[in-house]
This record gives sequence, C-alpha cells and structure tokens, in this order.
Amino acid sequence: MIVPKHFFVEDAIEKRKPLAPQARRAGWVGCNILLSRIPEAGKIYIVRNRIVSDRQDVLVQWRKTGFLREESTASRGWLLNVIKCVDDIGAKEFNLEEVYAFETRLSGLYPMNRHVRHKIRQQLQVLRDRGYLKFLGRGRYRVL
Repeated sequence: MIVPKHFFVEDAIEKRKPLAPQARRAGWVGCNILLSRIPEAGKIYIVRNRIVSDRQDVLVQWRKTGFLREESTASRGWLLNVIKCVDDIGAKEFNLEEVYAFETRLSGLYPMNRHVRHKIRQQLQVLRDRGYLKFLGRGRYRVL
C-alpha cells in the first residue's frame, strides 16, 4: 500500500515520547502514522490479498486525489476530514444529513470554528468541483 504525501496532515501524525537521556540520540522525537485517520482514497493498494493491482487502476486512484496537493495545509485538513466522514458513512451515495451527523467530531477537531455545518457544505462543494463527488440534487451526493 502507498499513501500519497498530501494525505499526511497533522491529524494523521502522532508524536511519540522523546528518547531517554541515556539513549544514543537522546531527546530525538519520532512519530507514528495513524493509518486509521487516512481516508480510504489515500490508501492505494499495489498488492492486496496477494493479488497485484492493475497498473492503470493504481494510477487512476493516485490521480483521483491529486488536486489535494494544490490545497493549503489548513484546507487539505478540512477536505480530508470530510472525506473521512464520507468514508465512515460507508455508502457510495449519501445525503447531507448523514455528513452533518459528524458535526460533533469535526467541532472537536476545529473548536474555533462556529460554523461547522457551513464548512461541511463548502468542503462538499469543493470535492464536487474537483471531481471527487457528484451532486445528485436535493442534498444527495455520490462518490465517484
């Protein structure tokens, strides 16, 4: 599995404790990558269950989220968190109310944002404009 670098945002990195004073690299701080916080779109499998993926399928999947490279770190964080919420819904088609159900989670991640529902809608529009989602009308979306 490969994960494009634009999926590595602060939320997906966990800081470890510094190495002990007696360690050769005393004070050095490492990190863990929290794969559970990477949206499924960011997990590109080259080999899965001992089956090698078709090269073209891997490239299509890689390019699908290439637009994220152009986004600022803050914007990318919001987009990835909304994508993760859509993943957690677990269906190709969903409605706005289902994404709103994650308002508490997103409010916890962005405590200074008092307009989380507005931000959710904005991020869904960006994902639609970038070809990640299709707007079906009346608050319904489909993951492409």
